[in-house]
Amino acid sequence: PEIWAYGLRNPWRFSFDRLTGDLFVGDVGQDEWEEINFQPASSPGGENYGWRLMEGSDCYDPPTGCDPTGLVLPVLAYDHSLGCAVIGGFRYRGTQVPGLDGQYLYADYCSGLIWGATPDDAGGWSSTVLLQAPFSVSSFGEGPDGELYVLSYGPLGSLYQVSPAP
Repeated sequence: PEIWAYGLRNPWRFSFDRLTGDLFVGDVGQDEWEEINFQPASSPGGENYGWRLMEGSDCYDPPTGCDPTGLVLPVLAYDHSLGCAVIGGFRYRGTQVPGLDGQYLYADYCSGLIWGATPDDAGGWSSTVLLQAPFSVSSFGEGPDGELYVLSYGPLGSLYQVSPAP
């Protein structure tokens, strides 16, 4: 057996960028942080994403004074004031919404917030809230044409296509 990566607490949805092969992992946190981890397609594997020592970019166990040397910290994280369970998504590679081209879309199950994240020239990422869905986002899907879909959970569970604003 081979271990590709470790140090993930509860990876809840992951996807590969259809253009680059990069891996994105939505990792549900414990007490304070939700995170998105990133692994470039060129990686040989073996990354340690830090759980149980870290939650997000903060020390978890012990709560202070930990040493993150050698760990791969998340590229994006948000605290529980914005939600409670990250839902990993996809990098948009469709054509119907040009303004989203190359953005990584992800959401929070509890708050319904959906973010679009973009890389910067320094290797970091920044995200912007795109909308707040009036339902619990449970997953994302990607069609063969690169268009994205959002799934809702509940008695009236539905499938929504990401499309331009009217």
